[in-house]
Amino acid sequence: MLFNAMKNRILAPCLSFVFVTSAIAAVASAQTVDAVVEKHLTALGGRAALAKLTSRKSTGTVTMSTPGGDVSGPIELSVKAPNKTRLLMTIDLTSLGAAAMTVEQRFDGTVVYATNSMQGETPVSAKQVENMRNSVFPTPLLGYKERGAKLEQAPNEKVQGKDAIVLVLTPATGSPIRLFLDPETYLVFRTATTVNSPQLGGDVEQTTELSDYRTVDGVKVAFRVVTSNPAQTLTIAMTKVEHNVAIDDAIFVKK
Repeated sequence: MLFNAMKNRILAPCLSFVFVTSAIAAVASAQTVDAVVEKHLTALGGRAALAKLTSRKSTGTVTMSTPGGDVSGPIELSVKAPNKTRLLMTIDLTSLGAAAMTVEQRFDGTVVYATNSMQGETPVSAKQVENMRNSVFPTPLLGYKERGAKLEQAPNEKVQGKDAIVLVLTPATGSPIRLFLDPETYLVFRTATTVNSPQLGGDVEQTTELSDYRTVDGVKVAFRVVTSNPAQTLTIAMTKVEHNVAIDDAIFVKK
């Protein structure tokens, strides 16, 4: 009994130390994540500059990979805070023996409407809708806590020769997204998430590579975006980006 009593007195402070150490580690981890987020937001231009953004209109060229070769055409992307988007692109398919194809996708924050000139309206899964809802402008890392999302730092990964900082953003609903940050610039250069596509038969991983960052109105914007999944790769090269332009809400609503 005396031995047990002595053992308990020895273990008690040890256990307390473990609990205190764990608590300190948790706080340190949270501070580390917060520090990374702040460095990222600063790299983009800072909270003040980001807070001024209400909309963005981007125009450029999109190139789509196909078994018959690459095809391309103009693209226009309109975004309005917090998460309204409209994508419009026309792909020249004459090299494949077909006419041009126009693709349009509208999201008013609640409902997605997608269509193309060859197939008409195309189905959109519930997961796709959730993921679009979570694509908050100008960045999902701004105010993520208020939206009930969770952010964790994963172990660094070697990507494109860089020891990338990896953040995992888990929204209240929808797919988690892995953000890969350049350890020198703290800009996101890759994202990875799971998307559900009826056309692809279910869940697939989709990666997006972001590069050619340029400053527009005091905020860094990626002018080159390459999105890949098992079915295809889309490369978008922006030629013009405008902020805080007047955008009619009607363009986000289903026709």
